[in-house]
Amino acid sequence: MIEATSCGGVVIFRGKILVLYKNYKNKYEGWVLPKGTVEPGEEFKETALREVKEETGVSASIIKYIGKSQYSFSTPQDMVEKDVHWYLMMADSYYSKPQREEFFVDSGYYKFYEAYHLLKFSNEKQILEKAYNEYLDLKRSNLWGNRKYF
Repeated sequence: MIEATSCGGVVIFRGKILVLYKNYKNKYEGWVLPKGTVEPGEEFKETALREVKEETGVSASIIKYIGKSQYSFSTPQDMVEKDVHWYLMMADSYYSKPQREEFFVDSGYYKFYEAYHLLKFSNEKQILEKAYNEYLDLKRSNLWGNRKYF
């Protein structure tokens, strides 16, 4: 059994959520949230920001920690138990550019219900729901986009 840790972001701009479409060797891999593996000596927040930047080209800022999702999968060699730490993030534009080297062929910002239905994995849907509710709470309190609360 291998334990792995990744970090990622639910990136929001003007109420819309950034998602990525992965297509590997012309095989549908599905829509996902940006995330990736923690590198040695890296803080979780740094990993989340770096992965969002690498996979989508977006320079986002962290608003707050959302929580952790867990799942496992098999590789030919082993079973992998993965923890993913998620952050609610804010982008400063609708710009995004999917990372081709990671087989991302499309990226974009979608309304909540669109992003929710596009996402392939139920654990990412749960994180999206939690993050979006946090976003709505901050917006209702006029705190979203107010830099002094970062």
